[in-house]
Amino acid sequence: MSNHAPQLRVSLAFAKAKDQTVEGAAGSVLDKLWGNVNFSSPPMASTVLRDARDAFMQALADQAQGGMAATAAKNNKRAALIAILRQLARYVEDNCANDLAKLLSSGFNVVNRNNAQSPLVTPHIKTIKTGMSGQLLVQVTAVKNVKTFESRIALLGADGTPGPWQPGGLCSNSRAIPFNGLTPGQTYMVQVRAIGGSTGRSDWSDPVSHMAM
Repeated sequence: MSNHAPQLRVSLAFAKAKDQTVEGAAGSVLDKLWGNVNFSSPPMASTVLRDARDAFMQALADQAQGGMAATAAKNNKRAALIAILRQLARYVEDNCANDLAKLLSSGFNVVNRNNAQSPLVTPHIKTIKTGMSGQLLVQVTAVKNVKTFESRIALLGADGTPGPWQPGGLCSNSRAIPFNGLTPGQTYMVQVRAIGGSTGRSDWSDPVSHMAM
């Protein structure tokens, strides 16, 4: 496929769909991703997705006979299942070689570009401030069509080389993206990217370093 072809994105519509659709999406991926020659090394064993789907289905059944607590439990299982599907969707996007047939063979659906929003602009880190002890607050430029911001962080070594990147989580507030639980006196490097739009996610921002206090 041409290097100039628009980047294919996995549809994450299941995340806002009815419970039965979420279960169906999980079942489709469970049946098609593992053992697929196009995706030789999924980031987790199939049992992780199977167990999460089974737990969600059991919580759905329990909800029919329970009250608010049962509904809350079901919602927690749903969120856990969706988080796993999102992780697998990222893996499929990164390993489908921008080939539609390969992407669809995973059991996921593709974003319909005809209904998609405009591609996301890469955010720029404007400031990094110290919050509470062991906390950094990052402000980035506003991005049109963004749904949320994803962050990551790496500890800088004595030679200025960053260690492994660690996920920082999701935050919808571009003015105060928090990084918590840091070691005072240590210097960290952070990056942020936007989630949403037709491309699913933007590129990572340029890395910026700051010492935690």
